[in-house]
Amino acid sequence: MNYSVIFRKTLLLILLAVPVLLLDSCSSSSGKKGGKTSSSKSKSGKGREVASKGKGGKKSRNSKKEDIGMVNGEIVATSRKGWKQTTPQGMVLIPSGSYMMGQADEDIVSSSVNFNKRVSVAQFFLDDTEISNNEYRQFTTAMLTDSISVLGEEKIMTEYYPDTTVWSKDFTYHNGDPMTEYYFSSPAFDLYPVVGVSWRAAKYFCEWRTKALNDYRTAEGMYISPRFRLPSEAEWEWAARGGKASAKYPWGNPYVANGKGCLLANFKPHRGNYDSDGYAYTAPVNAYNPNDYGLYNMAGNVAEWCIDAYSDNSVAITWDLNTLNDDKDEPRKVIRGGSWKDVAYYLETGTRSYEYEDKKRSYIGFRCAMTHLGRSSGKEFR
Repeated sequence: MNYSVIFRKTLLLILLAVPVLLLDSCSSSSGKKGGKTSSSKSKSGKGREVASKGKGGKKSRNSKKEDIGMVNGEIVATSRKGWKQTTPQGMVLIPSGSYMMGQADEDIVSSSVNFNKRVSVAQFFLDDTEISNNEYRQFTTAMLTDSISVLGEEKIMTEYYPDTTVWSKDFTYHNGDPMTEYYFSSPAFDLYPVVGVSWRAAKYFCEWRTKALNDYRTAEGMYISPRFRLPSEAEWEWAARGGKASAKYPWGNPYVANGKGCLLANFKPHRGNYDSDGYAYTAPVNAYNPNDYGLYNMAGNVAEWCIDAYSDNSVAITWDLNTLNDDKDEPRKVIRGGSWKDVAYYLETGTRSYEYEDKKRSYIGFRCAMTHLGRSSGKEFR
């Protein structure tokens, strides 16, 4: 028997078998540096594949998904799928920024209630126009249809329904009867700003608008949206400036008329002359040119409720990041922007005033804001 031939054949078989065994071992064990497998993967977050891990780099046969974002008992969660904050209907996205909040010109009445202070404001959404009569009518109709058994008709009509009699009560020796009768009810005023609404009613409108949106989103299997709310005083002023840090008025220049002599807002430019801007009372919510953020009537038309409580020394008592005076015991609330009955001083971006939270006026309306979650890349502003 030739043992040398047998030995050579045996050695050749061993040399051929070893690589096959090694390849098989690599395919059935972790094989990669750090113990990550290449064959058993789990989808997580935005489609990203995350390798399952076992202690010491070995794959556990008894492992299973124990919880959302968990694989083999370890946290591998990334972003949840399906979340995207879209711009709500009728709103624009206001970029974050820092500016000198306060009077942009001399304080002609020497009120000394708005000293300059550098503040920073996070990104947020804001209605491009004031809430119109027709928009607010959707709210009152829903209240009288769906909530009358809960709130009662008297509460809805006295607290949340616009007080149309303000057109007669706000001014002495003034014939406000036609406005009282037709302003909220007639289609002629559908696109005019709602007035006769208190700060409390404006807040409740924001709550109703939030519920209407999130009821729909929930029914469609989407994540809920941040709530609608009134803008803070700092947000309102930052938005009114339209990206122009020291703008006296929302349109940027220090004059209330353009080069042709056309007035740029709805206000009282001359004593007794309410009509020279084109409208004796309010104007449509999209009248005049918007500022550089696309916002209409941030000066004039109707003054606007802010969420802040009013204080003469707000500069001293508020922080400089997302400034807010949330004093629930203070019944005076900030109003901004001036109105159709005011002189130009009240149209300035830095002028502030107040009204009591339960008062309804023919010259005060509002618009809604919404927090933007996170921070964008800024591409939407290019």
